[in-house]
Amino acid sequence: MSKPLHLATLDDLERVLPMIKAYHAFENIESDEAHRISAVTPLLEGSPHGAIWFIGPKMAPVGYVAVSFGWSIEMGGMDGFIDEFWIREKVRGRGMGGEAMSALLKTLKAANVKAMHLEVNQENLRAQTLYQRLGFQNRQFGLMTWKAL
Repeated sequence: MSKPLHLATLDDLERVLPMIKAYHAFENIESDEAHRISAVTPLLEGSPHGAIWFIGPKMAPVGYVAVSFGWSIEMGGMDGFIDEFWIREKVRGRGMGGEAMSALLKTLKAANVKAMHLEVNQENLRAQTLYQRLGFQNRQFGLMTWKAL
């Protein structure tokens, strides 16, 4: 693959929404179209809080990765969280996700991002293997979430 990642913009909203819907169905995440639109539009408009990249050919992407950015005193500066990472089921296992994730990590490192975090379903051994191969390590901390209602 010549370029595994392509930054998504507001013009790509209609292409990314079905992918996000598919990811949410796969992970049993409850969301509706209005929620997805309001959540991704700022990222596609260039918000400094995150970005979405398409994976694969620009005109026919096979997936996406969404990253949000924060600041970590422990890590010594800007850090990121891979919020969502999805590849079409029919092309999984061909190395496209690993290539895209590797390119993403190199790009973010060059932009002075100090650390990247993610959460992975404990039953998804395939994803865990990929992340470990890329250098992600389990930490002794458990992720806890507070959600404003």
